[in-house]
Amino acid sequence: MAMTLRTDAALDHALDVLAEAEGLSRQEVIRRAVLERYERAGHDRAVAESADRMIERWGDVLDRLGSA
Repeated sequence: MAMTLRTDAALDHALDVLAEAEGLSRQEVIRRAVLERYERAGHDRAVAESADRMIERWGDVLDRLGSA
């Protein structure tokens, strides 16, 4: 699937520097960045959901510990 990406001077420079430093193509740098962000978003959502469940289950205990 083809896609055109419009860049400005700052993004162009960043892509060049990263591609050179990592020995990758500019396309591969972008691909990895998008996939990493996608994975991180899923992890952040899972952590938030887990925290919500723990607060629902243990919130009263945490409140009591905080006031001790």
